[in-house]
Formats: sequence, C-alpha cells, structure tokens
Amino acid sequence: MVITRFAPSPNGPLHLGHGFSAILAHDLAQARGGRFLLRIEDIDGPRSRAELAEEFRADLAWLGLAWDEVPAQSTRLASYAAAAEKLRAMGLLYPCRCTRAQIAAAASGTDPDGAPLYPGTCRDVAMDGGGPVAWRLDMARALAMAGPLEWVDALAGPQRARPELFGDVVLVRKDLPASYHLAATLDDAADGVTLVTRGRDLFASTHVHRLLQALLGLPVPRWHHHALLLDESGQKLAKRRGSGEALLGLARRRLAGEDGAALAAALRAGIFPAGISAG
Repeated sequence: MVITRFAPSPNGPLHLGHGFSAILAHDLAQARGGRFLLRIEDIDGPRSRAELAEEFRADLAWLGLAWDEVPAQSTRLASYAAAAEKLRAMGLLYPCRCTRAQIAAAASGTDPDGAPLYPGTCRDVAMDGGGPVAWRLDMARALAMAGPLEWVDALAGPQRARPELFGDVVLVRKDLPASYHLAATLDDAADGVTLVTRGRDLFASTHVHRLLQALLGLPVPRWHHHALLLDESGQKLAKRRGSGEALLGLARRRLAGEDGAALAAALRAGIFPAGISAG
C-alpha cells in the first residue's frame, strides 16, 4: 500500500504552495488505493499555534481532500529522546554550544541550504556543565559506520546518499527536542510512510535522512520531490515572507467564498494565479 503524508507546521497560515503539495500527496495515494496522512508538526516552541492546525484541517477539507490524521509531533517527544540516546550510545553525537555568529565566523563554506558549514569546533572538546547545548552528529564516524547508501526519488531516479554535504548536522536543538532531520525521519517511519512527498527545496535533506534510517534501523521509503510554486520574483512561496497572509493564503480564499474544489482542479492542471509559476 502506498502511504503519503502532508506535514505542515502550525506557525503560519497555509498558502497555495502548501495546497499544491497536499493535493499531490493526496492524489498519489488515492491513485494507488493507498492512504493520505495528515501530521501536524507542532514542536516549534511558542511559534506553534493550535488554532492554526484547525485552520489547516478546514483548508484541506475545502480543497476536497480526505485524510487520516496521525498523532502530532508534540506527542512523540519520547521517541525523539530515545533515538538521540541511541545515537549517543553509539558514540555518534556530541554537544555543541557554538552560536550562529561563531559558526558563521569560522565556517569555510555553506551546506546545501545555504547555511554556514559547521567547522567541528566542539567535536573533540570536553563539555562541562552550564547552559543549553545542541547535539550534533559526528558525520565522519556516522558515515564510516553506515557505509555507502542510496535512495530513490520518483522523479530524479536513484541517488547516492551524500550527507557529508551538511557536515556535522544538529539533531537535537538547544531550544527544541529534535531537529527537522531527526523528527521527520522518525515520524515517517512510525507512520508507515512509503512515499515521502515534499518540495524540491528539501531534496538535499534526504541525504541526511537516509543516513539516519541506516543508523537507527528504520525502513527506507521512496521519495517524490515535486516542483515548487514561485512568486513573481522567482522565489518560492514561504510563510516567512507572508505568502499565507496575502491573496495566496488558503484560509483567506476559503473565507472569501472561493470554490475550493475549483482551485484544487486548477492546481492539478498546472493553472496558477497571475504571477505564480512552478519551478
């Protein structure tokens, strides 16, 4: 059975790009007699707002989608802690107190997301008490333990896993119980997701997720990284730029009386509002 999921964070309204992604995941599951899951990723501290999760459900129903909802991330903290402890016991995690400014000043390059590449400052430092720490994956040790890995994208085909592009990634943040990499990987395994559908901007993250699956003994799904909806400037629609608040926001369109089924049909056909394109 094909199982897909849509996993939004309730830290801002959904926009057309989210609708496009949800419809694709829904349709891929429905076409193969599978299941489409909704998972609320609500561990983003005070930015997570329960009322937005209710809006998300209303938005998806307005688009004509049907789903099975699985437990939200806030109910899964014990699983994140257990996975982190397992990796510590394997000698693969180390604490880090570096600030973003310190990392940026010492970095010699960037990761695929454009963030400064961590230079390994704390890797072999004995850490005493005092203050919160992030827990980083010792990438060199992890790669030596896991060996060569591959994964398959439905559109791009077979891929060789290259998690080293991200350096020693953070798996447990100073302010949150898990990073996106750790939480999403564990959640997809727990939910039985067999086809991970998400935007092309997360393609490179899959290299890290494939490594975590190998280290933690998790099942390996297939991936489908779809095109992104872009605004007039060629940038992807994003909550942080207010895409969910403007005319592009699903809730605003729904409350304005727009026909959600008609909008979903247009998105399926690749017909987007003026100024929006797929890329």
